[in-house]
Amino acid sequence: MFGRGFIEVKEFGVPDTVKSMAWCGENICLGIRREYVILNSASGALSEVFPSGRIAPPLVVSLPTGELLLGKDNIGVFVDQNGKLLQEGRICWSEAPAVVVIQKPYAIGLLPRHVEIRSLRDPYPLIQTVVLRNVRRLLQSNSAIIVALDNSVHGLFPVPLGAQIVQLTASGNFEEALALCKLLPPEDSSLRAAKEQSIHIRYAHYLFENGCYEEAMEHFLASQVEITHVLSLYPYVVLPKSSLIPEPEKFLDVTGDASYLSRGSSGMSDDMDSPPSHLLESDENADIESKKISHNTLMALIKFLQKKRYSIIEKAAAEGTEEVVLDAVGSNFISYGSTRAKKAGKGRGNVPISSVARDLAAILDTALLQALILTGQSSSAVELLKGLNYCDVKICEEFLQKWNQYVGLLELYKSNAMHREALKLLHQLVEESKSEQPRMELSQKFKPEMIIDYLKPLCGTEPMLVLEFSMLVLEGCPAQTIDLFLSGNIPADLVNSYLKQHAPDMQATYLEHMLAMNENGISGSLQNEMVQIYLSEVLDWYVDLNAQGKWDEKTYTPRRKKLLSALENISGYNPEVLLKRLPPDALNEERAILLGKMNQHELALSIYVHKLHVPELALAYCDRVYESGLNQQSGKPYGIYLTLLQIYLNPQKTIKNFEKRISNLVVSQSPGIPKIGPGPLAKTKGRASKKIAAIEGAEDSRISPSSTDSGRSDGDADDAVEEGASTIMLDQVLDLLSRRWDRMHGAQALKLLPKETKLQNLLPFLGPLLRKSSEAYRNFSVIKSLRESENLQVKDELYEQRKTAVKITGDSMCSLCHKKIGTSVFAVYPNGKTIVHFGCFKDSQNMKAVSKGSSARKR
Repeated sequence: MFGRGFIEVKEFGVPDTVKSMAWCGENICLGIRREYVILNSASGALSEVFPSGRIAPPLVVSLPTGELLLGKDNIGVFVDQNGKLLQEGRICWSEAPAVVVIQKPYAIGLLPRHVEIRSLRDPYPLIQTVVLRNVRRLLQSNSAIIVALDNSVHGLFPVPLGAQIVQLTASGNFEEALALCKLLPPEDSSLRAAKEQSIHIRYAHYLFENGCYEEAMEHFLASQVEITHVLSLYPYVVLPKSSLIPEPEKFLDVTGDASYLSRGSSGMSDDMDSPPSHLLESDENADIESKKISHNTLMALIKFLQKKRYSIIEKAAAEGTEEVVLDAVGSNFISYGSTRAKKAGKGRGNVPISSVARDLAAILDTALLQALILTGQSSSAVELLKGLNYCDVKICEEFLQKWNQYVGLLELYKSNAMHREALKLLHQLVEESKSEQPRMELSQKFKPEMIIDYLKPLCGTEPMLVLEFSMLVLEGCPAQTIDLFLSGNIPADLVNSYLKQHAPDMQATYLEHMLAMNENGISGSLQNEMVQIYLSEVLDWYVDLNAQGKWDEKTYTPRRKKLLSALENISGYNPEVLLKRLPPDALNEERAILLGKMNQHELALSIYVHKLHVPELALAYCDRVYESGLNQQSGKPYGIYLTLLQIYLNPQKTIKNFEKRISNLVVSQSPGIPKIGPGPLAKTKGRASKKIAAIEGAEDSRISPSSTDSGRSDGDADDAVEEGASTIMLDQVLDLLSRRWDRMHGAQALKLLPKETKLQNLLPFLGPLLRKSSEAYRNFSVIKSLRESENLQVKDELYEQRKTAVKITGDSMCSLCHKKIGTSVFAVYPNGKTIVHFGCFKDSQNMKAVSKGSSARKR
């Protein structure tokens, strides 16, 4: 065909007459004989699709989507552009259509006795039937369908989309109505949105009433309806009141059917509004069915709320962040109203009550928590409370108490910074867990450690609250509680003063653990207080036993052992104060330790020897003082052993003066540490003493300054020995000399011994002492020889250096003035090569001295 813009390009042959055809993309679908084929417009190749029906001729109809509708008798089959079958269902006409035209979203078929109109959406329902007989032609125009009869022509005009939507909604065809909403023109977007929301809401209610709860919630989500509207279907879910959230009745559809959306409109909500009636039914099956329905409705609600939660919580958190920033910069900006009050706490800082986003978030979280508990999802409820949430405290508290959800209740208190209420509840739960007949229905066992774990994050912000509730577990879990104080950096003085006031029995326990865990972390005042507590308990114990006449100095209780250990190992207390508290005739070991802390070594050793009669303790005391002196690098503390030796040699005099010195020491109010009187040790001019002193070496001929007993004359020593000769403790003297010969001054020790002492008894002392002296003499002799040899080597080297010769010739030049040396006096530098005039050398030295002096003055 030529002309009018048509040009013949290709010609394809087909096997038979084409009865129907249509374009499908780049291909052509043909209806030939009793089958359908696809003709490739590029190559002319034919490919079979499937056979047509037996009754009606082939019918090919192109759809707006580019697919094809192929007739097979009274069934219309959908295929894609390549002839492949689509799995979207089939149109079932009442009879085989002769012609089918498409008027989106409908397919209009010409049947023998009428015109049939069906939807193009699965399941392709019948929409309308127009009875017209003897129809010859059915054509599509821009706005109508033309139907030609024998002697007349009819036009089928579509009903306006808005009217169709209303009709379909009223008849319950919600899916069709929603599909038609998408065909509304873009300029009617607001109307389209309103209609879609209304249809989704009505469809959701319809599905809810018919038991399709999850599908109903999907339509509620699509409608963007407020959550309060959906929650109106659950009257047994208690919600917080809000002056800013509109009532559900305001969410009406476009038809104005307010009663349809009312809170009690659905049959399910009527049932739920009175759940006790189901519980009282005699029919057990009906009761089970009712619970099943209730569970399913709540599960659908949970999914709905969880999908809505993210956006609502995000808005609420954003509002809170904005207000915190505004408060920080001192802004008085008010987002909602001019008289907005503020509330404190709830774990989210100071936030205003009248906030739409937060009120909505509170409604959502409160409802979600109840739904989770009612469906047995306690763990999910706890996780909800652990994160950021806006649950209404009062409503959720009553609900969780009613359902015995104590773990959730603890998290509710914690998330709202209600720590006192949480700790009270936790303590109650711990006590109930210990009880054999608990009054509370517990789902798990609560341990005291849970209180400690709860208190740990509060140490930095709520130290007094931590102290208050830690008292409840201090006795049962002392180590964990004190570790709580240490890890939380609560001041030790604050903890101690609180214990002193509220739990005095645990004060010493706290200080003990404090000292054991962190010896440097306890101050001197706390150490002193701990020792005072120990001493008070020991004194009470002594008074009781003394009143009964059962006191024995050698009796040790655990508390007395702790007191002795503390006195010995702790240095932060005041020994003078403690000494005044001791009874005069008891607790001598404690008195000895205190005197030792005051450096009253002679008195302390006198107690060990004459009061306690335990020489081993006296020797151990001397060892501690000696080793302490070595650690302090204050010389060799020989004097402490000589003091003990003197006490052994003069027992009567020591006992005679002991009480008087103790009384004077206690009465004295001097802040300084009293000094012990002059000791019996001094130099002697005797020949024998000089010989003995020579054995030990000249450097050891006098006692170390660290000794506390020194300066007594020879006459005093002789008097002391003569006075106590009859009661001398010779065995202890000899034992001390033999065991500590290397820690005392041998010459001074021999001076103190009585003249009647047998030399044979001194062999254990003198033997190793002489061997040590001899060894030292030999060592010093070797050292002397080595030093003499070294001295000779140095002298020889000096002599060799002095033998160096310098040759002066007529060409020798002064390195300073650069003139010839000639016969002038000259000087040679140590390197042996640099030669200068002696006068130049002196001038250079004078110049250096002047320059150094001027630089010093400048500084």
